Amino acid sequence: MLSAVVVAFSMYSRIPMPRIEWTEENMKYAVCFFPWIGAVIGGVEIGVWYLCGLLKMGEFFRTAALTVIPVLVTGGIHLDGFLDTVDARSSHQDRERKLEILKDSHIGAFALIGCAVYFLLSVAGWSEVDEAILPVAAVSFFLSRSYSGLAVVAFRQARKKGMLASFAEQAHKKRVKAVMIVYLALASVFLVWLSPLYGTAAAAAALAVFGYYRYFSYREFGGVTGDLAGYFLQLCELAMILVPAILERLVSIL
Repeated sequence: MLSAVVVAFSMYSRIPMPRIEWTEENMKYAVCFFPWIGAVIGGVEIGVWYLCGLLKMGEFFRTAALTVIPVLVTGGIHLDGFLDTVDARSSHQDRERKLEILKDSHIGAFALIGCAVYFLLSVAGWSEVDEAILPVAAVSFFLSRSYSGLAVVAFRQARKKGMLASFAEQAHKKRVKAVMIVYLALASVFLVWLSPLYGTAAAAAALAVFGYYRYFSYREFGGVTGDLAGYFLQLCELAMILVPAILERLVSIL
């Protein structure tokens, strides 16, 4: 199990891990520990929030720090998938051509535009986060990765080769799926317990994005890939911040 933790954190984070050989055995349950990277990110977000308060940093500094923490912890691996997917979907080409664009290491104009829009919306969302929404936003990183882990073992793969396909092939599907469902149930209940209104809104937003992920990935790509998984993760985390923040403003107006 410790080897599975190392594989998960080595692949999907920049957190230093010991070097080990990736074998079929230690990759079997690696996906089970993917959501715990989200737990680390959520913990760092909360810590930085209160640290900025203690140091009396300005709101913009705090917002910028909270926005870039996920990228710093993960090394941008999911953002890379987001950019590749934006390029592919914006091409309006056939399925095979879109899959080729996903593999292209270069980025196009639409990826740059998508990146700018994403970070603007992320900054806007984090600027509206207060102490009532902060715990909900922190849990979003765990919940989004639980959905992503479930998709690895439950969704059809668009390619037979690739990093995501390798994890899916090596994973013990039934056990990993069961673990992900337990994670999803616990995280969703925890969100509602934290805030019946905002937690429920965040959980509903995550579920909606997950459904959209399956719909467009099957329709446009024939299944999921590592890049599409990154695209989903970025959208899911953004939605789980924006929806509660907007809802809080609506409640305050009403």
